Amino acid sequence: METSLRYGGDSKALRVHFKEKLPINSNNYFQVDGDLDTGIGDLSSLSGTIRCFVPELSAIFGLGLQYDIHDKANFIARGKKAFPIANNGLLSFKMKGRCEFDKALRKVPYLQIRENNWTLNADINGRWNVRFDL
Repeated sequence: METSLRYGGDSKALRVHFKEKLPINSNNYFQVDGDLDTGIGDLSSLSGTIRCFVPELSAIFGLGLQYDIHDKANFIARGKKAFPIANNGLLSFKMKGRCEFDKALRKVPYLQIRENNWTLNADINGRWNVRFDL
């Protein structure tokens, strides 16, 4: 199980994020992830997604259902593709995308900075969050 500590400008409490990948076969797995809000002592979100790795494309695609205490349930589709920059494989560019089917499409430019286990996300609307992967 993967865990991380997360804190955002829109939150009043630290969240503990968890993710577990349960293999179905060699190229598919079921992923369960969620957030435990330490302020209320309860889950703030929970999702289940079937993820599929396509070796020919070096890409991962997923479809699933997400439950959020604010937005209720919605369907999600996501994808991730890595493009190698260096020949030795140590440096790559990753493109990630996600679409929530029950929400209006909101395109917001954002910035992400990563260093080791730390991640800082900020967008043009002034929202931000900090993550530390355990």
